[in-house]
Amino acid sequence: MTIQKVLNEFLAEQRERLAPRRFAQYEQTIQLLQHSLNSYAYQGLSAADQKRLNAGEREFCEVFGPEHILPNTGEFLGYFMIRKVIAGKELVRAAGTVIKRLAGWLEKKGYVDADKAAAAKRRGAKAARDLPLADELGTPMNAFAEQQPRVRPDQVIEGHFQIQGVRPDALQLEDYTSGEEIGWVPVSPEISKRAKPGWTFSGAIARLRGKWRLLEAWNVYPD
Repeated sequence: MTIQKVLNEFLAEQRERLAPRRFAQYEQTIQLLQHSLNSYAYQGLSAADQKRLNAGEREFCEVFGPEHILPNTGEFLGYFMIRKVIAGKELVRAAGTVIKRLAGWLEKKGYVDADKAAAAKRRGAKAARDLPLADELGTPMNAFAEQQPRVRPDQVIEGHFQIQGVRPDALQLEDYTSGEEIGWVPVSPEISKRAKPGWTFSGAIARLRGKWRLLEAWNVYPD
């Protein structure tokens, strides 16, 4: 059984039990998951499996079996849905729920073992809760960054920044790549209210007269 056939089987069963509007969310999420797998899952393959994939003209989901689905749901929920998909809050929340349901279904059908299914269920439940909240944080961060003075800064850093601490008027940041401590960066109370320690965001900060300022905010990632 290939991934594509297994996911089609999953959708066929969900169609029987779900209302049309709810099923549409499941169908769209599974389509996005397949796109994510076809685009990125090859990165985790062994050399032998890489050769197998490259031997023909078929996509990842047409070559490999369902054991490759759950190990790649972290990237789907934590990267693909944030960086590659423009979606409303309902679909963002539904993505985590669908992955949780899919993990249980794969276990029930005997396609994956209980431990892998349990880990994916936890990941899906967490994504259903946190992805919409992270998406909501991105809007005030962008608005706040656009309000900052557009003067020539002394230094600019672009990249990913992890939130280490939160206070009503600032976020304590660390450069996610280097691990270098940035310190406290002023933000609005609305941003502080929504931000969570451990979350990261991509963007740019600028040093102006010895103090860091939020210059740009692109995407927010729950931990």
